[in-house]
Amino acid sequence: MFGDLRGLDPARAQGMEWVRQLFDEMFPGGGAADIRSVPSGSFPPINVGRTDEAVRVYVFAPGLGAEDLEVSLQDNVLTVAGRREAPTGDEARTRFRQERFHGDFRRAVALPEGLDIDRAEARFRDGVCEIVLPKRDELKPRRIEVQAA
Repeated sequence: MFGDLRGLDPARAQGMEWVRQLFDEMFPGGGAADIRSVPSGSFPPINVGRTDEAVRVYVFAPGLGAEDLEVSLQDNVLTVAGRREAPTGDEARTRFRQERFHGDFRRAVALPEGLDIDRAEARFRDGVCEIVLPKRDELKPRRIEVQAA
């Protein structure tokens, strides 16, 4: 049954983009991905990282403005949604390839426990939305002073 897949050449796998698209159509939105396993090729691209103080999410949305994004957080799932309009004025042109996505989008990322969502902030500048989700104080690392006996 899977005999044909055993000899799959990774270089040829790039030509199988249609398989990923098929799965994306079958499972729209893809659900909430784990913080470490956001699917590649999704729009908008997202970087997620953490420091001792907070979890930081960077949403890369060139061509969009702050008013084009909706950011929400519920049950430790961060959702970024919006719409990217199709470019205007080039409808009559023949396209040989079009990689710029347009239309509705939604990305959901499951976040770790212990975030203080009441202090969450989102800032948008130059096509990048930075979302800062501070950790609750009791979860931040504390330095314990060692005293001589």
